[in-house]
Amino acid sequence: MENHLEDKRNKLFVVLAGIFLTNAIVAELIGVKIFSGEQSLGLHPANLNILGFVMDFNLTAGAVIWPVVFITSDLINEYFGKPGVKRISYMAAGFIAYSFLVIYLTIRLPPAQWWLDANNHDNAGNFFNMDFAFNKILGQGQRIIVSSLAAFLIGQLVDVFVFQKLRKITGSKMLWLRATGSTLVSQFIDSFVVLYLAFTGIFTNDQLLAIGITNYLYKFTIAILLTPLIYAGHHVIDRYLGKEVAAKLSEESANKSGSFF
Repeated sequence: MENHLEDKRNKLFVVLAGIFLTNAIVAELIGVKIFSGEQSLGLHPANLNILGFVMDFNLTAGAVIWPVVFITSDLINEYFGKPGVKRISYMAAGFIAYSFLVIYLTIRLPPAQWWLDANNHDNAGNFFNMDFAFNKILGQGQRIIVSSLAAFLIGQLVDVFVFQKLRKITGSKMLWLRATGSTLVSQFIDSFVVLYLAFTGIFTNDQLLAIGITNYLYKFTIAILLTPLIYAGHHVIDRYLGKEVAAKLSEESANKSGSFF
């Protein structure tokens, strides 16, 4: 019986880890595209006046699937505690770095001439250089990559710390508070860390602050809207493990999650 429960626990971690890693890596890769949040919803630009700058919700494409990372991180936090979140966060950072290293190397491979000739016009007949497009899209700046990884790790450490502190205060109750509260705090830090590391010296401090506030308003809204999905995830896992086993696992995880590091 004990082996069966341990097997289910391990399978749960593998599934959650797979979801977390896949979405974290893909979010980093597609993050080079900036899209209009308002137009995606059929709305007019927000034209928010923040610190004298007119700001719209122009967001990185990674923001589309990053909420999945939020949810998965909170579920790992609940059932596997700080050790589980740290393990998967370091793995994600390593895999993301590896992905960009492979992309960096492939960008420097000389393109085959027939490949360029076969892919040098769009559907409207306009000429373009396929190799240039490949390099431009996937070749994100090294400073942005390093800044993003640093912000990701800091955000994850803050998230698990706040999550477990709130859990000690509320016990097993008020899931919405520890899940949403930890995300709101960690994403506030993440939003500004990545901007200041990546763009200090390029944008003014006021511009960085205005961009950070706009990005955080989006993340704040998404974190609130995700609350029902957090409960849905807990319900599925509790049914899979069994109510008593899930509660025991959650309690054990909380006891292993004391310090920040």
